[in-house]
Amino acid sequence: MDEFALLEENAAELGQAIAVPAVRRVDTTVGDQVVSALAWGTQPPRAVFLHGGGQNAHTWDSVLLALGVPALAIDLPGHGHSSWRADRDYGPITNAETIAPVIVELAPDAELVVGMSLGGLTTIRLAAAFPDLVPAAVLVDVTPESPRLAAELERQARGTVALMSGPQEFATLDEVVELTQQAAPHRSPASIRRGVIHNTRQRDDGKWVWRYDRLREAPLQHPLWEDLENSTAPMTLVRGARSPFTTDDDIARFRNRSAATELVSVADAGHSVQSDAPLRLAEVIGRVLG
Repeated sequence: MDEFALLEENAAELGQAIAVPAVRRVDTTVGDQVVSALAWGTQPPRAVFLHGGGQNAHTWDSVLLALGVPALAIDLPGHGHSSWRADRDYGPITNAETIAPVIVELAPDAELVVGMSLGGLTTIRLAAAFPDLVPAAVLVDVTPESPRLAAELERQARGTVALMSGPQEFATLDEVVELTQQAAPHRSPASIRRGVIHNTRQRDDGKWVWRYDRLREAPLQHPLWEDLENSTAPMTLVRGARSPFTTDDDIARFRNRSAATELVSVADAGHSVQSDAPLRLAEVIGRVLG
């Protein structure tokens, strides 16, 4: 299937008259790694989007359709169409080192980096190590403490964290859809199916497997708190009101950073705000972009 064939369905589900722009896949070689990305629009990207662990660049499709600006949505290493690493190190420090040259090549004038979960942690590191690449940031439901909370959720086998640590191969695509629906019962069946199509591939033996590699371990909190506190980029933290990945204490610590910081809470959204409330998230991002 053409990976862009479902964008019309995305647009229709948003309930607005939205024209689907030109979208193309672009690959960049960084050392021995291939980093794949989706280039939205024909003009230079105004924003860069980094997805969460176990996701891919298509998780932003609805947000980018609603936002309507040229953008670059990157498949993080080990995810989507990007290369898997032999050492399976997909932590934010390694990710940032790999992603930075891609932004320099494909989105050097981007005004904003948007990162969700693992992509948000990667954005924090980018802002500290490559400040010229992150003039401003929107972090979606993540603080440097979120990996510890994710590890706890994995021990409790809850939600999408349990999905990522569950079965890795399936007899049919419908089997993956059913399992994913159990992990995210609040999402529409059509949205679930689109996500599964973009996040799986069929092997030669007919089995369906995820497109992402398993993380070697949860990314460490430190030095990301230090990175966050020392970075000068203005940041907006978007919190899913139903998410367990951000706590009041962590948010209070987040807001103590010296640079400009804003908090937005999205009602009826869980961890994946981009899936639960794409129009609201697009509104927040659009306001930050001006």
